[in-house]
Amino acid sequence: MIPKRVRDEMNLQIKLELESYYLYLSMVAWFHAQNLDGMAHWMRCQAHEEMIHAMKFFDHIGERGGTVELLDLKQHKLSWNSPLDAWKDAYAHELFISDRIRTITKVVREEADFSAEPLCAWFNNEQIEEESNTSKAVASLEMVGENRQGLLMIDREMGARVFPPGSPFDPAAYNAAT
Repeated sequence: MIPKRVRDEMNLQIKLELESYYLYLSMVAWFHAQNLDGMAHWMRCQAHEEMIHAMKFFDHIGERGGTVELLDLKQHKLSWNSPLDAWKDAYAHELFISDRIRTITKVVREEADFSAEPLCAWFNNEQIEEESNTSKAVASLEMVGENRQGLLMIDREMGARVFPPGSPFDPAAYNAAT
């Protein structure tokens, strides 16, 4: 059975992962409106990852006999002043999520919930990648500044990100299903 404190922290994290999903979908829409389809694609892939993250906690709670409580979601921003501002927000958000994962890990250890340790370790490692990806995007956009050619090169590069096979977030997957 999952300890109550651990379950409560994980239920909160489900909410935060779903809010991450919402935030990145908002960025998808905004980047599309700016004709930055590569960045929109990158964020669509990221939204897919955030949904997977939420489901990892969801399944962990259920598999251990706990009750999943879906909490109300908060809508974050819908628009940004520039691509750089959007990426700075993404980076700040990933720093926040990393802090949350450390909090969950601390609670898991205080409760001696050894069954949750592998999940926490996976998320702590995942956040290294999340912070790295978003901070590199910020650094690249800061490097090109107002140079439109540089912005378009970064956008094209971001469009190369690959969805996991069979991802329902991949437009090719749902176009093939119709």
